[in-house]
Amino acid sequence: MVRGHFGAPHTVKARSMAEITPRDLKARLDHHDRPLLLDVRQDWETKLCRLESSVHIPIEELELRVDELDPSDEIVVYCHQGVRSAAVAEYLHSLGFTDVKNLAGGLDSWARTVDPTMRRY
Repeated sequence: MVRGHFGAPHTVKARSMAEITPRDLKARLDHHDRPLLLDVRQDWETKLCRLESSVHIPIEELELRVDELDPSDEIVVYCHQGVRSAAVAEYLHSLGFTDVKNLAGGLDSWARTVDPTMRRY
């Protein structure tokens, strides 16, 4: 059992969530191949570090603000270590979003592998 829909327990589906590595995302951004970047962290976390031009919708607000997102957009969801964003990616997929990926390892992995100047916490 895992926590789903941000609190309610459910069983994990056999399908694995699509992920993108920080290095692969960086390569795409460098080539102006830009998916929508969705930051689901808390406000205080975004003040420490963030990816440029990302949309910030804290995880606890997502169910109320999901209509701000386009289900046909390619979306890369991220958080600190990739756990909350994986749950959000799965949730969006369950709502019919067709191209959602989780940033593997979150911003912590991004800071370790792509941008060592990024503040870690």
